[in-house]
Amino acid sequence: MKKWTSIVSGATLFLALTTTTEAQTPEIEAEASILVDVETGKILYDDDIDALLPMASMAKMMTEYLVNEAIEEGDLSWDEEVSVSEEVADLSQDESLSNVYLRTDQTYSIEELYEAMAIESANGATVALAEAVAGSETDFVDMMNDKAAELGIEDYEFVNSSGLNNSSMEGNHPEGTDADAENMMSARGTAQLAYNLIQDYPEVLDVASTEEMVFMEGSEMDELPIANWNHMLGGTDFSHAYEGVDGIKTGNTDAAGFAFTGTVEQDDTRLLSVVMRTDSMDARFEETAVLYDYGFDTFTTEEVISEGEQDDEVSTLPVPDGQEQEVSVESGSALSLPIIEGEEEMYSTSVTVEEDLLDDDGALSAPLEAGEELGYVTVTYEGEDEEMYLTDEMESNVSVPLVAGEDVERANWFIRSMRGIGGFFSGLWDQTTDTVGGWFS
Repeated sequence: MKKWTSIVSGATLFLALTTTTEAQTPEIEAEASILVDVETGKILYDDDIDALLPMASMAKMMTEYLVNEAIEEGDLSWDEEVSVSEEVADLSQDESLSNVYLRTDQTYSIEELYEAMAIESANGATVALAEAVAGSETDFVDMMNDKAAELGIEDYEFVNSSGLNNSSMEGNHPEGTDADAENMMSARGTAQLAYNLIQDYPEVLDVASTEEMVFMEGSEMDELPIANWNHMLGGTDFSHAYEGVDGIKTGNTDAAGFAFTGTVEQDDTRLLSVVMRTDSMDARFEETAVLYDYGFDTFTTEEVISEGEQDDEVSTLPVPDGQEQEVSVESGSALSLPIIEGEEEMYSTSVTVEEDLLDDDGALSAPLEAGEELGYVTVTYEGEDEEMYLTDEMESNVSVPLVAGEDVERANWFIRSMRGIGGFFSGLWDQTTDTVGGWFS
């Protein structure tokens, strides 16, 4: 790669500020927590995010993903009716667990079971969905682990579809898993799972934001009002309501404590959060609210590169065989990032041209078309702490294409020949004057 770097002043990319402010980083009362800007994948807050911890019912997000994928691929449909096994029916009758009652002599649509899972966190309905997708929960667990690897998640272990401790399933846990095992994942991995879920299937938030509904409405025997465990939704009955919250999944077991994966959107900024092992049902929402306040109060989305912007140090590149012997280069698109107020000037840009486009002298060859990609422009944070992103791939979100600013046609053979002759005589003249000048020195 050929690379030119220039420090970009606040005057060229940002509104200049006369004072700076120091962001007060909160202390979140959870064993692990993370806050992510969804648009860029930039991590705004992190604490012990790679520790492998029980995730409880947040594991249902993977079940949601695989159900939506099966629907997308045509293997299931929302209105498809399925029956449930005796084991699932028995699990659904356990009043110590989140459930809707299911019966073996009744059929249920995939949509009804999915809504029960996503809103009520119904465990029996979740296992029924796993069996509908894979034939058995054992095979479904294999799918869960395979999908986690496919999504690039590194820290995880799925042992069942619901997030229960296997011991709560009274011997009916998936084959090949330990009787007291529990689904495990890091806060980073949980955020990656949630990110992929809402990016690939954004409609999941329509269900996740449903405050309450009636399961099997109109059924004399099975009708049951259910309410969302996410108390940060906007209804008056939700004690921790926070503007813009629309997802995604709570979780609680003895091993996991109280956990929550949340999403919130305000003023076109969407944040994603995970808190794991908080002390109480209220605490998981209170700590999430602290994260959201920090995210919205501390960071503002700023355009750090404008479309068509030229770098002060690298505004043109040579094109010796072109009709014009240089081409202007500019950013091919705009780039915006969440930035802490007062740190606008702590960013630099570097311009990188693809090496295989350059000759031995570092020049481009004609013809070139306006908008043709020649490399990329990258923004780098120059502050004390290194900026992190949810995945390695998301680090590319701080780059935009470097493109040619105009067309450059290839010069004809006569012009190229004359330039070669001119270069020869220019070199000869320089050599002669250096020699003659030496006689009089």
